[in-house]
Amino acid sequence: MGRRWRDGRGALVVHGGGPGGAEVTVPLELATSYRARTRGLLGRDAVDGAILLSPANSVHTFRMRVPIDVAYLDRDLTVIVLRTMPPGRLGLPRPRSRHVLEAGAGAMAGWGVRVGTRVEVIPAAR
Repeated sequence: MGRRWRDGRGALVVHGGGPGGAEVTVPLELATSYRARTRGLLGRDAVDGAILLSPANSVHTFRMRVPIDVAYLDRDLTVIVLRTMPPGRLGLPRPRSRHVLEAGAGAMAGWGVRVGTRVEVIPAAR
């Protein structure tokens, strides 16, 4: 199931992440071009919501100013690995990962994201 998104904004829906299993919706930035994926969160002090790098199976935090949560997603947008990475680290490539979701450290726990969680990406209307 190939996904074709374009750079831009949208929403991330975390299924079952809220109280009582409710959905949680978070502002999302889509980084799908080589240039946008390469830039990612570099040089930022914060991100409003999350950023999705696609396609991607590894990330680094060199030149980052703050620690980040990193969720590696498979082709079905299910979290297969979840890590918090401090600045100056190189993440291991995850062969099953097709997309990487990044957010400020601690944010994903607040949204109910954990290994096995399925998320949905809703691009903003153009």
